[in-house]
Amino acid sequence: MIDVEHRVATLYDMVNVPTAVWIDEAGRIVRPPEVAFVDNRWIEYTKTDMTRYVAGLRDWVARGAESAFVLGKGELRRRLSLPTAAHALAAANFRLGQYLHAQGHWEDAIGYFKRAQALRPESWSYKRQAWALSDAEQYYGTNFKKEVEALAGTPYYAPLDLPPVPG
Repeated sequence: MIDVEHRVATLYDMVNVPTAVWIDEAGRIVRPPEVAFVDNRWIEYTKTDMTRYVAGLRDWVARGAESAFVLGKGELRRRLSLPTAAHALAAANFRLGQYLHAQGHWEDAIGYFKRAQALRPESWSYKRQAWALSDAEQYYGTNFKKEVEALAGTPYYAPLDLPPVPG
């Protein structure tokens, strides 16, 4: 499961899950990666009310390309980010760490996981997955809860930019 998460996250430039990308029947992205929960159970962490997002998703399902939530090409290009050389190197380091871990060399993998995190510190996926494969406190000096607390209330997701829900 971790490998699949990493592959999808890398393909669509996701830095945390749950994140969604809206892709239409023709295989075109109509909304870029953004925070996506089905309800507000994690609002304390995300600081994001998902009510409008879920309503927007329902609107898109019902109205397709006519939905106000489908972004035009220009706006979509503005919101999509291209991977940088550092992102590619972070992904390679993370993948190598995964390989070493799978081969039973989990202590050797830690350096690669740390390098991936240093190259892409905004990636919560790299952090969470690496910490899950070892003792986060012992090898990284932290854990998910401590990292969230260190944000001091700042959300780790970019705020959603949604139009009003059609009435």
